[in-house]
Formats: sequence, C-alpha cells, structure tokens
Amino acid sequence: MKKNILVLGSGLVGGPIALDLVKDDMLNVSVADISKTALDRLTEKRIHKIQADLGSEKELMALVSDFDLVVNAVPGFMGYETLKRCIRAGKDAVDIAFYPEDVFGLSDLAKKNNVRIIADMGVAPGMSNLLVGYAASRLDVVKNVEIYVGGLPKVRKLPWEYKAVFSPVDVIEEYTRPARLMEHGIIVTKPPLTGIEHLDIENLGTLEAFNSDGLRSLLFTIKAENMKEKTLRYPGYARKISLLAENGFFGSEKTEINGQLISPLDVTAKLLFKQWKLEKTEVDITVMRIMVEGEKDGRVLRYQYDMYDEYDPQSGIHSMARTTGYSAAMAVRLMAGNYYRETGITVPEMLGKNKDHVLFILNGLKDRNIIYREKIQEL
Repeated sequence: MKKNILVLGSGLVGGPIALDLVKDDMLNVSVADISKTALDRLTEKRIHKIQADLGSEKELMALVSDFDLVVNAVPGFMGYETLKRCIRAGKDAVDIAFYPEDVFGLSDLAKKNNVRIIADMGVAPGMSNLLVGYAASRLDVVKNVEIYVGGLPKVRKLPWEYKAVFSPVDVIEEYTRPARLMEHGIIVTKPPLTGIEHLDIENLGTLEAFNSDGLRSLLFTIKAENMKEKTLRYPGYARKISLLAENGFFGSEKTEINGQLISPLDVTAKLLFKQWKLEKTEVDITVMRIMVEGEKDGRVLRYQYDMYDEYDPQSGIHSMARTTGYSAAMAVRLMAGNYYRETGITVPEMLGKNKDHVLFILNGLKDRNIIYREKIQEL
C-alpha cells in the first residue's frame, strides 16, 4: 500500500528530498510552501504542489491530516513549533529544520501521541551523529570523538574563498554562537572560530578547522571523555571572519542612520549576500571526516569515516542539498517501510546502534553516489 508523504518546505533541501522520494513507486509525494515561486521550481509532474501558510497553526494542522508521514524542512526559526504541531496532529515525521530548541522537549508529547520522530537527520547534524553512534556501539569505552565538516566552493575566489547555500544571516549565526565541547567528561564552552587546526583532505589539499557548536544531542547521548565538532574552510578564513566579529560587524543592536534604524548585522548580511551566494551552476563540495577512538576487548581502536561529494551537474542539485536531503529521504524510507518502529523522539546516533539501520541508510546514499568510507585502525 502506498504511503502519502508531505514535505514541508520547497527550498534548497526540501525540493531535492521530494525529487528523490518521488522515484519510489511506493510513495505519493506532496510538497507545501507559502512561496509559489519556490513550488514552481519543482517541474516534476508526479509531485503534488500545495501553496499554504505553514506558519499558520490552523492551516498546517488541516494540511497534514491527509498524510502518513511528514518531512519538516521549514526554516529553523519556525522548525520547532512546526514539528510540535505535526506531533499534536499524530503524524510521524523526519525533521531537518535544525532549530536552536532542544527536540527532547517534545519527547513526552511524541510518546503520548504514539508517533515516530527522527530529528536532525541531515548531513551534520545527521550522518555525523549516525556514524558516531555506530562506532560507539562497537566499542566498550569511547575516549575521543572528532567531527570535521564543511561545505565549500570548488573554485576558490578571493577574498572569502567561500560560498553559502544558506542565507548569510544563518551562516553568521554559526560564527557568533559559543561552541560546546566535551573535555575530560565535562561540557565546556569556547568561542567560535578558535582552536584552529589543519587537515589534509585527499583530492582537496589542506583545510583549516575551527570550533563550532555542532555536537548538539551528541553531548547528552554519547558517553565519551572528549568530543569536538569543527567547521572546515580554506586556510585563512577564520581570521577574516574574526576581524569582522571583533570590529562589530555582526552586532544586532540597531542604530539610527538617516532616519532609519539599522543594525551592523543587517548591513553585513546585505553586503555579503552577493559575494557569498552560490550560483545555480557553481560547483560546491561537501567534506566530512569523523574519528571515534576507544577500547574494545582491551584493544584501542579508531573508526574513521570520510566523505567527499560534489555538485551533480546532471540533476543540478548542489552537494550540500544532496548530502543533507538524501540522508533525510533514506530516513523517510526507513520509517515508511516500517523498518524503524520506535515511537518518541529519535536522533540519528540512536539509529546508529542498529547495524541494519545504518547499512540501510549508507547503501541508499551509495546508490546516490554519496559514499562514506570506513577505516578501522588498531592504535
């Protein structure tokens, strides 16, 4: 029996998720968005397009009632409330809205409504969590977890050598939020853009890595002595951004200029929009390295996962959208096929405890030419 799937949001990631899911004969796929322009970009005739105000509780609750499973791909600022409303409507969901709120705040509600929720199911968070959870499940004791991830333009152009698939404001927010790490079993906070180190990546060369607040649920679900997540960029990038931050360009306090109230952040984001915008045919790349070290039966082991992906010229889908969206699409299939039946809130590292679930997702991504290479070393 076919399952009816609704993707909330037809943006950079929501659109590719729908395009991937519609290839599955067992799924009927619909997409909802307030923007007719965004919906019109989806030319695949098998996708049913619905123009709706997803911020309206009444409209959203009525909309989701006809569907078996929902994908929450709305902007982060409305993501938590949207997921909450889907749960109240009794709908299973895969969530990639990446909001700042704690998704486990919805645990009781999800259990009460007997729904399955897989949250943070993108690339990072998402696959990074899944693979950390998988490696941790194969160890007796976890000592160190290191995650390095970045989205970059393949062609480097000064001064930034960076292009964003997200809005500059969202990117800047990552550069201003303190980074939470685990050190010696204690959660510590460090300034973003600090802790710079360098990694050599095959086919790419040397990249710099700096502290970012990307561990999210891993801080509370994985017992490890040390954990860190760092953002990858071309060398020298962190210092450029730090200069802007140190000199007030990211400030949110508004100042009156020629009769208009405006913040430095508003001006900075406006100026950077054109410089950072990833154009439709520009090649972007996504790079990830995950290392999990620990003990198993008295042996000290390191599990390492590497992923390198590029923009797909055939589909016209950027790498960040591929690596994020297709991970979510495989989670949809995991639930639609009833391979995963646990009710309540699930984060990807919980899926990582089950080898069958991990292989289901990894093999699906491999079929889409997104390959995570595993290497196991005895230290």
